[in-house]
Amino acid sequence: MPYNSFDDYPMSWRPKLDRSERALYLTLARTLEEDIASGALKPGTRLPPQRELADFLDVNVSTVAKAFKLCELKGLLTATVGSGTFVAYSALTDKRFLERAEGAHVIDMGSVQPEDSANAALLEMARSLFRSDEAAALFSFHAQGEDEWQKDAAVTFMRLCGHEAHREQILFANGAQNAISAIFASLFRRGEKIAVDDHTYPGVKSAAAMFGVKLVPVRSGDEGMEPADLERLCCSEKIHGVYLISACHNPTTATLPEDRRREIAAVLRAHDALLIEDGTNQLMQRGVPSVSSFAPERSLYIATMSKVIAPGLRAACVAVPAPRKEAVAGALYSLNVGVVPMMAELAARVIASGQFENIIAAHRRHTGKRSRLVRAILPDAICRGGDADIFRWLTLPERFTSVQFEQAALARGVRVAAAERFAVGKTPPARAVRVAFCTPPRDQLEKGLRVLGELIAD
Repeated sequence: MPYNSFDDYPMSWRPKLDRSERALYLTLARTLEEDIASGALKPGTRLPPQRELADFLDVNVSTVAKAFKLCELKGLLTATVGSGTFVAYSALTDKRFLERAEGAHVIDMGSVQPEDSANAALLEMARSLFRSDEAAALFSFHAQGEDEWQKDAAVTFMRLCGHEAHREQILFANGAQNAISAIFASLFRRGEKIAVDDHTYPGVKSAAAMFGVKLVPVRSGDEGMEPADLERLCCSEKIHGVYLISACHNPTTATLPEDRRREIAAVLRAHDALLIEDGTNQLMQRGVPSVSSFAPERSLYIATMSKVIAPGLRAACVAVPAPRKEAVAGALYSLNVGVVPMMAELAARVIASGQFENIIAAHRRHTGKRSRLVRAILPDAICRGGDADIFRWLTLPERFTSVQFEQAALARGVRVAAAERFAVGKTPPARAVRVAFCTPPRDQLEKGLRVLGELIAD
């Protein structure tokens, strides 16, 4: 097609290409990223077909293909065979989760973390640790797998989460995000596909972008990931792995019932896919076996303390099947060299001492009280979540998008997290926001909830 025939052609994007650089695909990728950031390209926009854009710019199709692939790996674009390439709905919210420049006056109901009643017990335990004969060793190099008793503590921790692991499976990481990054880096190649809930934990999206893994959204309902849709995707695309949060899903609060857990495990076996199960919030639920329990030979289970004990306790453990343990251990070494000895030792002592159960019980009581306050101000019909959940998924009136509501709430001094921050690929974001309620002082929490209620009622 001649270049000038595009004068009246309906192109969704007409970039101007600076040809002074040799690597034109990098220039095109940078232009695409800048146009998304500026708002010239809106989320959900379908980009021109690669061949047509190449003709328009008078470049090789491979130049456009490489630029699109680079932006897709960054999480800016999503591509589906037969449908085309689209600007990802989450493109503007994946770089950093929540800014903190608004000042101390903002009531923070956007960041999820447990309340701080455990801090006094942790501090006393830390003081005891530093007074002990083992204190000096905490400043030495800590190689992965040296402390068998810490592994035993990790096995106990996982058992409380509903997952049965063995000592020889255990690896340690500096938090769940660190574990996820190591798994992506070691077990998946660039371009391979991992199925996730259509709204998911933003840290998974950033890790996928970092390591070039493509996330494929699976339809999720009130009971979490739908096995039938996962099966459909596994049949139509080569799915190499599945990442899911099995209890108190972040952000939707859904908890997978046992029958659905069994069905997902069956799909994994049928299609030879790996499971990465994030058990971060399972402790607050209890009584339901992990999804990994139904497919242990192909499952990696992550348990962390930052969401159930204290956010600064960056200690996580991963149960890894034997054939894949060496690869994940190698990635953890490359990322960390080793875990932080003080964190690993403190976490193990919290579990072994029996303090752990007391702390969890205190968190449950605190969360239950906060839940009742939420329920008194925001009705259950629009605010999803149970008494053990540490946040809520608030459905919005049709006059708001979730970003508009997030901005309106922030203008009135309340921070919440818009659905766009969690949406995967070209999934239209839910008309909802995540509301975290465990950390603000009670008077601030009540004020913040009333602000949200007023915004919805206006």
